[in-house]
Amino acid sequence: MSLGAFFLICAMPLLSGCAGFGGNEAPPPRPIVTAPPIAVQPPPAAQQPTGVARDPSKFFTPAQMAGRPLIRVAILLPFNSPRADIRSLSNALYNAAQLALFEFNNPDILLMPKATGSAMLAQKAAQDAIREGADLILGPLFAEEVGAIAPIAHASNVPVVAFSSDTKVAGNGVYLLSFPPDEDVNRIVDFAVLRSMTKFAALYPQDDYGNRVRASFEKAVADHGSQIVTSASYPPNTEGMNLPVQRVASYGGRHGALLAKRSELKKAGDAAGLKAIENSDTLGDLGYQAIFVPEGGTRLRALAPLLPYYDVDPRKVKFLGTGLWDDPSLAREPALEGGWFPAPPPEAHAQFVERYRRVYGAEPPRIASLAYDGVSLAVALSAHAEGERFTTEALTHPDGFAGVDGIFRFLPDGRTERGLAVLEMHPTGAIVIDPAPVSFGVPPAL
Repeated sequence: MSLGAFFLICAMPLLSGCAGFGGNEAPPPRPIVTAPPIAVQPPPAAQQPTGVARDPSKFFTPAQMAGRPLIRVAILLPFNSPRADIRSLSNALYNAAQLALFEFNNPDILLMPKATGSAMLAQKAAQDAIREGADLILGPLFAEEVGAIAPIAHASNVPVVAFSSDTKVAGNGVYLLSFPPDEDVNRIVDFAVLRSMTKFAALYPQDDYGNRVRASFEKAVADHGSQIVTSASYPPNTEGMNLPVQRVASYGGRHGALLAKRSELKKAGDAAGLKAIENSDTLGDLGYQAIFVPEGGTRLRALAPLLPYYDVDPRKVKFLGTGLWDDPSLAREPALEGGWFPAPPPEAHAQFVERYRRVYGAEPPRIASLAYDGVSLAVALSAHAEGERFTTEALTHPDGFAGVDGIFRFLPDGRTERGLAVLEMHPTGAIVIDPAPVSFGVPPAL
């Protein structure tokens, strides 16, 4: 049986079984939630990224698990972040990890949470985890911390499955279980070009994410023999968004063309012609068929209405987004109706959300599923013989794995390839218009 097939068999019956709780059936018992560790004091100084000596006699073993052939999985999360929202996110990720451990019910898996919050704390956490016997490290969340622990883990021959999407920290034993922006871009450009869209516009945020998606979008469009007709970037403040939107909307020229046309019709005494354009604000079509808007949350809610305000008609120009659009609250934004965006297949994720809600009484953040799938991956690979569980060959198996966010596989350079669906935005919620693939048909290519 292939590794990918094993994880498919292991994971998917669980999803369907758990989705059926309700009616007269009792919900699953709540898992025992242990408090995450809090490192009160940072280490006195950054330590050199060298390998950590591993003495099996000093590996961490809870009394109730003594005598078992334990598989130790550390999870590093920023429980010690100075930001309350990041601490809350860390707790949600940890909850999701425990939920997976509880649902898969492998008594030989020991989950060892470690607190980070800075590069120094991450190094200390990684060293402690490896010293305590970690066979695999899940996390950290942020690229700076991933980069800080990578040399330590590599020197200790412990692979890292991190939650950062920054490909600069991938490789040499670090695999990114995340939602890579370039995967989003490639999927949505592929889909748009297949629908005969060859001319594009784009609005990019002025930040690191904007720079990354700009590079990916320009490459994807060029690879398809298509063209970016116009683009602009905008600052994070709402006031600064107007001029960039006017620029990609060609508003000045089109509005001027309308005024000139009205003047011409008045001179000609063409009342019917004037009547036909009396409710118009611009004249002339735009030179593109779709506009790429890689934004989300409150900034997208501020940006999106400006496009129709400056006469970019979503009935004529298709609005395209990234996975940042995978937010139910955005369905209520009229300007986005009919827009397309890539996202993991929603069914399994919705089941995960429901199970999380039943156990913890709260809605999980969107990326909480990464921790769930990370633990699920560890459980699946734990079926292999000791010494073969978390090897490069096992982690980069071309069949990949299936989780609550669809299929994924790690490439040899540590990047992630995902099977994404394309969704269309509607007021009642986004709907799938192009399903995600259920398997990888060809070997990964770099």
